[in-house]
Amino acid sequence: MSQEIQAYESENGHGPEPEATRRTAGDTESSRASRGWWDRNADEYQSDHGTFLGDDRFVWGPEGLDEADARLLGPAGSLAGLDVLEIGAGAAQCSRWLAAQGARPVALDLSHRQLQHALRIDGGTFPLIEADAGALPFADGSFDLACSAYGAVPFVADPVKVFREVRRVLRPGGRWIFSVTHPVRWAFPDEPGPEGLSVAASYFDRTPYVEQDENGDAVYVEHHRTLGDRVRDVVAGGFRLVDLVEPEWPAWNTQEWGGWSPLRGNLIPGTAIFVCVRD
Repeated sequence: MSQEIQAYESENGHGPEPEATRRTAGDTESSRASRGWWDRNADEYQSDHGTFLGDDRFVWGPEGLDEADARLLGPAGSLAGLDVLEIGAGAAQCSRWLAAQGARPVALDLSHRQLQHALRIDGGTFPLIEADAGALPFADGSFDLACSAYGAVPFVADPVKVFREVRRVLRPGGRWIFSVTHPVRWAFPDEPGPEGLSVAASYFDRTPYVEQDENGDAVYVEHHRTLGDRVRDVVAGGFRLVDLVEPEWPAWNTQEWGGWSPLRGNLIPGTAIFVCVRD
């Protein structure tokens, strides 16, 4: 998550460490890189963060904001009977929590390996769909609610395309809630310690962060949008923004996760959650 330089594993074993750079990356390259990166790194990701995420919790980000407390999807008891689409579901921890609330979740992810972890946890008690968020394989008006905890949105070149797809599959009045790296974080080095507290880049530089192999092919891509860009993208996607949540770092959370840490979390925001409605 968020500008971490990871060791790149090729299909034939461990390859050379990728080069980190800032350059343009379009839809196709970004999608291909994301699928490959998550397939290669799903095992390590679930091993490193599975305990924090739990098997059936809905956690919005590294701060640990839990949907059971935040209730951004709706008041207690309101999810029962709703058709809910989780985008970028990973091992479907959030969908599993939704099912426990009486909802009918569908967990969608680009990564086959991430969905295999969903099957490992409980064998699959709700639909698991391998698909790109920019081309959702569902009929118009299939869902009452859509959500995504750091899934898909930070990694796509055209978020408006994704938002329009989400709007298409939602019924009128449906809510779309998603979390991403807080845009202000892009101005700071992705380091959890004191070295991550000084501005090192322009907040207004939208050039994607790319890790590429020795052939110049992207193996990881993350796209930066300013806070204003995100708001405009939501509106262009056909939604009304009703809330923007910036979770504060809680005292109980002593972990570091990539560039997220108690030190930084007490000073600058790490996550932004957008609560949107399809009128």
